[in-house]
Amino acid sequence: QLQLEESGGGLVQPGGSLRLSCAASGITLDYYVIGWFRQAPGKEREGVSCISSSGVSTNYADSVKGRFTISRDNAKNTVYLQMNSLKPEDTAVYYCAAVKGSYYCSNYATFPYDYWGQGTQVTVSS
Repeated sequence: QLQLEESGGGLVQPGGSLRLSCAASGITLDYYVIGWFRQAPGKEREGVSCISSSGVSTNYADSVKGRFTISRDNAKNTVYLQMNSLKPEDTAVYYCAAVKGSYYCSNYATFPYDYWGQGTQVTVSS
């Protein structure tokens, strides 16, 4: 039923780390550009990061640049978001999304995504 499923969220202290996974079923991520998004209560959904189908193009929101790293392992049909130096303002539900085709990640927030995951909760608190 699910084409994309996020995992790896949880409760961490400020300064801690988490690695989120976006695993695909029924689709082959080799052909898809992947975006990570997040939504905090009372706020609009915002783009976090993007990785192209080849992995050569990436992009990050200014708020996470230098702290988060996106990567993909096509052999495992999975995309990862490594999150370091977490801050309370990173608290949100994190979603991955996939769009088929070849896109440069500069405009990833506006891509016509074909699939969305159900989201995984990340809470950064003492």
